[in-house]
Amino acid sequence: MIDSKLLDDLAKRVAGSVPVGLQLLQEDLQKNLRSALEAGLSHMELVTREEFEIQRAVLLRTREKLEAVERQIAELEKKIDQND
Repeated sequence: MIDSKLLDDLAKRVAGSVPVGLQLLQEDLQKNLRSALEAGLSHMELVTREEFEIQRAVLLRTREKLEAVERQIAELEKKIDQND
């Protein structure tokens, strides 16, 4: 989920950069920009840094377990070959 404060800030920045003659529409533009940004970004399936780091840690643990299992299999195969 995208941070609501970040969307508000981005919409304010864009709306604040409109020409002087259009500043009467600034508040309306800001609301519409925020809605458009939120809708567009939600389709991108973005994740927060925290969610990313959690998945990174899970992947690291899984990789370590996989490497341990691969070592065990190699040892067992070596024992089988020695018994033949």
